[in-house]
Amino acid sequence: MIKLRVNDKSIEIKNDFNILQLLHHIKSPQEGIAVAVNNTIISKNSWASKTLHENDNVLIIQATQGG
Repeated sequence: MIKLRVNDKSIEIKNDFNILQLLHHIKSPQEGIAVAVNNTIISKNSWASKTLHENDNVLIIQATQGG
């Protein structure tokens, strides 16, 4: 298990989790969001290949509509 922060909350996940697995784990939608790891935006087509590491800081931003 490794520890990381997701939107300022500390969580533990299995080693070798990727972003897509993390989104499933935390029950996050996969549409209309952006994901950054350690202040770097990760493109959606890289979510399945981007492995997370101990102490990574993940930010998930949900797009909203408004005016």
